[in-house]
Amino acid sequence: MISNLESSLKDLQTAEAKLLVQTYERNPLLFVSGEGVYLRDEDGNDYLDLLSGIGVCALGYNHPVITNAIAEQSQKLLHTSNLFFHQGTAELAMRLTEITGLDRVFLCNSGTEAWEAALKLARAHAGLLSSEGKPLGTKFLALEHSFHGRTMGSVATTHKLKYREPFAPVMPDVEFVPFDDVSALKAAFSNDVCAIAIETIQGEGGINPVSQEFLAAARALCDSTGALLLLDEIQSGMGRTGKWCAYQHYGIQPDVTTLAKPLAGGIPIGAMLCTEEAARAFTPGMHGTTFGGNPLACAVAIAVIDEIKHSMLLDRNASTGEYFVSRLRDLQARHSLIVDVRGFGLMIGVELDSDILAKAILAGMMNQGILLNRTHETVLRFLPPFLITRDHVDQAIGALDELLAIHTPAKPSDGRVLAGEPING
Repeated sequence: MISNLESSLKDLQTAEAKLLVQTYERNPLLFVSGEGVYLRDEDGNDYLDLLSGIGVCALGYNHPVITNAIAEQSQKLLHTSNLFFHQGTAELAMRLTEITGLDRVFLCNSGTEAWEAALKLARAHAGLLSSEGKPLGTKFLALEHSFHGRTMGSVATTHKLKYREPFAPVMPDVEFVPFDDVSALKAAFSNDVCAIAIETIQGEGGINPVSQEFLAAARALCDSTGALLLLDEIQSGMGRTGKWCAYQHYGIQPDVTTLAKPLAGGIPIGAMLCTEEAARAFTPGMHGTTFGGNPLACAVAIAVIDEIKHSMLLDRNASTGEYFVSRLRDLQARHSLIVDVRGFGLMIGVELDSDILAKAILAGMMNQGILLNRTHETVLRFLPPFLITRDHVDQAIGALDELLAIHTPAKPSDGRVLAGEPING
């Protein structure tokens, strides 16, 4: 029997194997606490976290702004339902509309819920326009290598087959367009399309920012018919790239955007934001959520936004991210195993030349007490807390440099490469 208070990693592995639906492949680490940018395991070892709960813990761990907001709100109200008012929803919505440039907010519990709301809004908006004599179809254009979530609608707009096929048939009328291919996007677009769905920077797909040309083309196409431009900022939003939303780097405004991961620093919350025009399509009773916009989540999200502003973390993310990328590109110049370095701010991907190497580097970094993850098979993904410093970056670069050197094939004096032989023997 497992203690309700404490249990070892081995105990938990045994219990989870028996009790949980097997949806995750966990790393063999048991974390028990965190402070700043570090997580601590059951044995008291500290790990530099460059993943932050897949982009969630923007303010790191045990941040007083978050812990105080939780403590204060928990003594007042946790939940009332959306049948009544509480003070947090309008306060949070005001902040969210201010930082995104959009007009209205729907609050929910996660990124996939926010994206589901965006999809439903797009279909409803198309129906509204059709009833007004401006016929639009129900089709979505999404991008290859996209990831938008796990619900039946969200997964339908997610490109990778392994996420969709086990649940087929998923939501119909989705067509995938090659990533960043303007010609293909224009060829696929018509009055049958109710929305174009884009991650401004693909996260799961390998940290791929769309080009200025592609995003501008998508905006123009939507404007030509009244279709909605949906920009998924679940991973790239809330300041991670050095701006509140990644689309602000492009100077292009969407009709709908979605936020989630870092919004409340670890408390589940999501938000779908839209223009007044798009919002016309939703009326009371058409969509809803039991827990969305609850007092606790709103209070913490307000505290997180205010702290990002107060500590000027957007500027910090931009400058630290620029330094991180420059150090990674220095590594790329020395190690041919690095294919590419890309990203904005503190959303960075390092593409390696094989999935085997990526797995080995990931394991090696973990052994050295540094956490990140691998996405799109060959890409090391860095989504650190907004609090990391250049010293933390240097620590990560040093570890990467050492590991890449170990895995780089040695070259004999005649210039031939000895396959499979590490540089250090």
